[in-house]
Amino acid sequence: MPVFPVETPVVANGMPLRLVTTPASAGFPSPAGDDLEDEIDPISWVVRHPSSTFWWRVEGDCLWDAGIRDGDLIAVDRAGKRRIGRAVLAVVEGAVTAKILRKRDGRYFLAPANGREKFPDIELTEDSEIWGVIAGVVRRYDLE
Repeated sequence: MPVFPVETPVVANGMPLRLVTTPASAGFPSPAGDDLEDEIDPISWVVRHPSSTFWWRVEGDCLWDAGIRDGDLIAVDRAGKRRIGRAVLAVVEGAVTAKILRKRDGRYFLAPANGREKFPDIELTEDSEIWGVIAGVVRRYDLE
């Protein structure tokens, strides 16, 4: 099993946190899960270009299949490469939307990633602007 070194510590309330480098199984639990290795800062792991990254709260589930849910926070990197198939944050006709960048018949459009619901594709126009590429997502679960 590969081990990936992490150089930046996670600091919460002034205290560094330990990172378990053995991946957590979503199926049968691994007996090696108590092997603590390096420290990690999850925010610096998501944010590659701090000076060009901002955070945005998601509303809706059009990116459900991409693992982005209603209420999640997304890190949007303005320096990220805008490539076909990447999730982006864009402004179309004055509305901010997060979708997957696609190209069909020589035209660019934004497509949803949700096989359960039928969200429409949005064609990009000269007035549309891609603000950045979605670099990561943060989700908070209810503990109560």
